[in-house]
Amino acid sequence: MAEQKFGPKVRALRRRHGLRQVDLAEKLGISASYLNLIEHDQRALTAPLLLKLASLYPVDLKSFAAEDHARLVSDLHEVFGDALFEALDVTTTDLRETASNESVSLAIVKLYHAYRDALESIQAAASKVSEGEDLTGIDPARLPSEEVSDVLQENQNYFPQLEEAAERLSDEVGLERPDVFPGLVRLLEKDGVTVEVVPRRSEKPAVRAFDPVRKRLEISEILSSYARNFQIAHQIGLLRLEPEFDRIIGKSRLTTPDSVVLCRVALASYFAGALLMPYAPFLESAKALRYDIELLERRFGVSFEQVCHRLTTLRRPGQEGVPFHFIRVDIAGNISKRFSASGIRFARFSGLCPRWNVHSAFMTPGIVRTQLSRMPDGTTYLCVARTVRQSYGGFGAAHPLLAISLGCEVSHARHLIYGDNIDVNNPHAAVPIGITCRLCERTDCEQRAFPPIHRKLGIDENVRGVSFYRFADKEKPA
Repeated sequence: MAEQKFGPKVRALRRRHGLRQVDLAEKLGISASYLNLIEHDQRALTAPLLLKLASLYPVDLKSFAAEDHARLVSDLHEVFGDALFEALDVTTTDLRETASNESVSLAIVKLYHAYRDALESIQAAASKVSEGEDLTGIDPARLPSEEVSDVLQENQNYFPQLEEAAERLSDEVGLERPDVFPGLVRLLEKDGVTVEVVPRRSEKPAVRAFDPVRKRLEISEILSSYARNFQIAHQIGLLRLEPEFDRIIGKSRLTTPDSVVLCRVALASYFAGALLMPYAPFLESAKALRYDIELLERRFGVSFEQVCHRLTTLRRPGQEGVPFHFIRVDIAGNISKRFSASGIRFARFSGLCPRWNVHSAFMTPGIVRTQLSRMPDGTTYLCVARTVRQSYGGFGAAHPLLAISLGCEVSHARHLIYGDNIDVNNPHAAVPIGITCRLCERTDCEQRAFPPIHRKLGIDENVRGVSFYRFADKEKPA
């Protein structure tokens, strides 16, 4: 593996803080000329200097994590996997070297994202024009969701200040589980806010509506009990944790007002999960129940999806849970949520590999499906998938069906009840999967939709394999 270079990151950190080389060198106790060599990768960034930087700028040094570098390499792989760059001979080494310059790499990814958004908007506009419709409602800027996903990923989906606030408020009001509704209402009453479950109103379809003037929170009767509790806890976060949210947002790389608002919503949802499932009791239960998601649902009075979300946040130093990845898709394969602490990579600009069990979960709604999933590099994951149905009304209402997958690296399988009946040491038990077709090197996949971008086609009209695509550097069968 190529040595990771930190010079551009040190330079970017210095410039973000408005420091000259001589200023930062003085803080580090080295000469300006030596710092100049470090910034140009002519001298290594030693561990003592890295620790010194960490004491001066602890937040910015998250960008020095190998995990972040690998994620940036993965994003660049996907960008240059587009057919747009098919004629270019871009190697993995080229991408790793580019990723060492974080600012340039992020600019490339952002520019490509803008290109994709613009392309899809043009296609949507053309479709509307051809159908004789107007063009209102087309929004080419869909970056906020990606930026917020990056904030969660950069923080490893763990926010200690929100955890501490949730534990403090839980103790303050004495929440009794699994029925926490009365305690949540009492917590809001301390702020002078009344809570009322209101009948469904067709003219006001909101499931949660807070009136800051009347200090009244309305929760729709169409929500299930666990969804009501979550929405109340969410509102408590918005009312009580504004300073904590602002500090997190202030340290993040959000570029638009919409991104800031969406990030605030995501942080309030994080807090809600922490309030309903306090860290220590939840982690203790998860270990005792061997991460049985459905039993955790019942113990804490929450939903399957809420449990899966919470399991990805157990990253407290010295009290970690199993590092999971999480993904949610709809029946068309659109990714609406994603996070990875397991090391697995998700496609940022395209769909998932069809071999992932998150897709097959739609074939058996409500049933937990397990899968050993092996990536092209040999890394194997234990993945659990099940559908969840969202309900916002009675008969005749839409009930969207989504699928959720929760997974971990196979070395953690012994801690999960889902690994008991799977021979994790049997290489034939694992399903070969990839990230997405354009980045997957497997040539024997019967579900391949596109050829990998870094391989030349060698289609023989007289030979048909399990996949339509054959490759020039593979021998033809005799």
